[in-house]
Amino acid sequence: MRPNLIFILADDLGHADLGCYGGRAPVSPRLDALAQQGQRFTQAYANSPVCSPTRFALISGRWQYRLRGAAEEPLLGAKALKVPGLGMPPEHPTLPSLLRDAGWHTALIGKWHLGFPPHYGPLKSGYLEHFGPYSGGVDYFNHQTMKGRHDLWDNGEPAHREGYLTDLLSDRAIEVVRRSAAASRPFLLSLHYTAPHWPWEDRGDAAVAAGLNGAIDHADGGSIHTYQRMIHHMDEGIGRLLDELDRLGLAENTLVVFTSDNGGERFSDNWPLIGGKMDLTEGGIRVPTLARWPGRIPAGTLCHEPVITMDWTATLLAAAGVAAHPDYPLDGLSLLDLMARPDAPRPVRPLFWRMKYRDQQAVRAGRWKYLRIGAFEYLFDLAHDERERANRAVHEPQRLAAMRQAYAEWAATLPPIPADADYDLRISERDMPGAHLS
Repeated sequence: MRPNLIFILADDLGHADLGCYGGRAPVSPRLDALAQQGQRFTQAYANSPVCSPTRFALISGRWQYRLRGAAEEPLLGAKALKVPGLGMPPEHPTLPSLLRDAGWHTALIGKWHLGFPPHYGPLKSGYLEHFGPYSGGVDYFNHQTMKGRHDLWDNGEPAHREGYLTDLLSDRAIEVVRRSAAASRPFLLSLHYTAPHWPWEDRGDAAVAAGLNGAIDHADGGSIHTYQRMIHHMDEGIGRLLDELDRLGLAENTLVVFTSDNGGERFSDNWPLIGGKMDLTEGGIRVPTLARWPGRIPAGTLCHEPVITMDWTATLLAAAGVAAHPDYPLDGLSLLDLMARPDAPRPVRPLFWRMKYRDQQAVRAGRWKYLRIGAFEYLFDLAHDERERANRAVHEPQRLAAMRQAYAEWAATLPPIPADADYDLRISERDMPGAHLS
């Protein structure tokens, strides 16, 4: 029987925000239960410490640096409408297009942020159904961007709905599952929440949102308590979705994955990691990750192997028995065997990152991490120092040189970062006249 695939992506969720990762507030009972029913990854990474590049890696299963649009940190609508290539090329094979062609119903419920119409969009890149925003930050009640432009869409048409965005996405995801079950058709459900990305608004903040009249900004408002309630609202929606799988008898044949697009931001709990979104320190790239597939993934297990976002693309395709396009080989690796035998010895696989912002480079190889920020180089033994406080560069010069060389060899296989790539999170649409979407 062909499996159903659900990939749930939170937005800017911190490494320790969930209870199962040591979170200090009871915000995630359903996700904590999911961890007990499946596997929790302690060394899971995002492909990037910022939104769109990770999403390019996820949909393509390849290093995001192969695509021009992923060089933008973040991808803003004003520039994307003026510069060619700032989006997911419709002709590029994707996770949803490969599954669609193999008979799966493919639905993206939630955030796209991989380029803007008319040239780009989820329906052009393999999804048969889309409900959600195209851009990065959207008000949870009026569904507008920073410039006050409407950004909630239903299959390419403006969708004017009343309600809290997290709940609207959860409702639509459940509807997708019901329709697919009724049609006896396997499905890929990409449930990409905007929570807990700013603006920081919980279900009780409708009046606050109305007073803003769309004038939201990255630095406005919020509190730890509001942020935690946003996570809880998302957790409740995920719980309702999981309950629907049980009700329909689909849980045993459904692989469910939960993770975040990058590390936490302003109100996130990343302890004991340092840094956050936009940083190649652990707090910017290490993310909570859970997977459940009854009978295939041992319940209540831990995986300590470093994995990265694009591995899930290979994993979902392998679970479905669908091959990658021969002209676009995957850079990610299937985790099916790893999840079945998380303690089996495996060779070290290095992971790499680069960021134009603050001129950052990083390599993770086994327990060791190489980090360069501008002119400063660091070497950390993450097995003993996951807080990245004790720089071993002077004490391990040969290891430092080897990891620096490994990064150089990897980078030489990829296009260089374009000189005109924008890379400052503080850049906003209001700095770019004639903007369409933020």
